Amino acid sequence: MIIYEESQEAADYIQSIFSHQADIALVTGSGLDGITDHYKIMATISFTDIPYLNAPTFHKGELILAQHGDRYFYIVKGRLHYYEGFTVQEVTFPIRILHQLGVKTVMMTNASGGLNPDYKAGDIMLVRDHINLFPENPLRGANDDRFGIRFPDMSDAYSSRLRDVIKSIPNLQLNEGVYVGFPGPSLETPAEYKYLHIIGGDAVGMSTVPEVIVANHCEMEVAVLSVTTNICYPPEEITPTTLEEVIDMANRAVPKLKIIVDGLLEE
Repeated sequence: MIIYEESQEAADYIQSIFSHQADIALVTGSGLDGITDHYKIMATISFTDIPYLNAPTFHKGELILAQHGDRYFYIVKGRLHYYEGFTVQEVTFPIRILHQLGVKTVMMTNASGGLNPDYKAGDIMLVRDHINLFPENPLRGANDDRFGIRFPDMSDAYSSRLRDVIKSIPNLQLNEGVYVGFPGPSLETPAEYKYLHIIGGDAVGMSTVPEVIVANHCEMEVAVLSVTTNICYPPEEITPTTLEEVIDMANRAVPKLKIIVDGLLEE
């Protein structure tokens, strides 16, 4: 229950610094922080300055108030990961804070390995559903009804309305598929990639799923864009992958992601 009070205190601190409020937020994934360079930055707060919020060990960790046209929105630059040693409650705490700030719509980006043999490195997948292979659900434990109900429905976890808006953006090529959340930090083995493909996964990554669950618990609308940074299926297509290669491929997708983010902001 204390998470509610802590997230409210964190939100109060943020509102004391930011000059405007927003009802939409963007969460950036690995190699995708460059999208912030395309917007007017009004103010930035480090994770380390926000009460009760942990600092990531992999990403920089900043909350940004940005502007696009006459619209203000938040950018969560970098995220916390389960593989860093944080609990799923700690990983999803930024989403709780966004809820307390009045955010109703969350866009998330991530980098992923392609499990669909039709995908190519550099493609963007619009996530329509997920398979959760994290060892713990972020809603486990006592429920706080001030956030949401005990058993939130997940049949439209990735808002069909937002997906329709994104798919209506002209001259945009997107895949649409199922994202598998894997705890990491080791990359999956060829046998695991094959298994994930068999159970219905189109892409696999080490984030996003716990955050989507909590966002739905808080009755937020969610849209997720996943950049295919390396090919993981079929087995004969697998090659050794480095973090640098993943980030480089993700960076190349930033211009296409901006088109989508702009479309959602304007809608």
